[in-house]
Amino acid sequence: PGDAGAMRINQNTVLQGKRVTLVPYTSAHVPRYHEWMQSEELQRLTASEPLSLEQEYEMQRSWRDDADKCTFIVLDTERWSGQACGDEDCMVGDVNLFLTDTEDPTLGEIEIMIAEPSYRGKGFGKEATLMMMSYGVTELGITKFEAKIGQENEASICMFKKLHFKEVAVNSVFQEVTLRLDVSDPERQWLLDQTNHMEKKSYTEAKQPSGVLGT
Repeated sequence: PGDAGAMRINQNTVLQGKRVTLVPYTSAHVPRYHEWMQSEELQRLTASEPLSLEQEYEMQRSWRDDADKCTFIVLDTERWSGQACGDEDCMVGDVNLFLTDTEDPTLGEIEIMIAEPSYRGKGFGKEATLMMMSYGVTELGITKFEAKIGQENEASICMFKKLHFKEVAVNSVFQEVTLRLDVSDPERQWLLDQTNHMEKKSYTEAKQPSGVLGT
């Protein structure tokens, strides 16, 4: 398996919140993810090229093994914890943290995608982002967050501003806005307060169907 990179610490981590549950991106999630990424709108919003299914599996493997990326698939907590459906049927999007600056391991670039249109504008993205930021601050030693968002994606820009990010740059070539949050002590406390309902579990444990023994 080679050496476990620093960022692979989340490969058995589940973060459970009220609306969303974050689980590691596994090969089981690829078909649904691949389906999402056929959407031209999502390709535009995420500035990505459509991949073949095989390429998407390769991508998932590299994401799992890369030391400078941390990826969670966003699930609908209510559907997922009811255990009535597998992960694929509860998937609503993904959230990523990239360590983009080799000079500065405390800077994380955060990215959120709510791929399922029916889940947009309902606070799923906000909770997933807060949970990922909380994880980044407490587990990965992140003290500064950046988000790069397409200028036309007003909903996303607006959401990050609600999470205390400030607009710091506009790239007119890439039509992109960069927002930033420096996690001061009060910001850190606010973040932990916002996510104090979050439970951290191991993925293998969380996957066990509950109530089998009739408890």
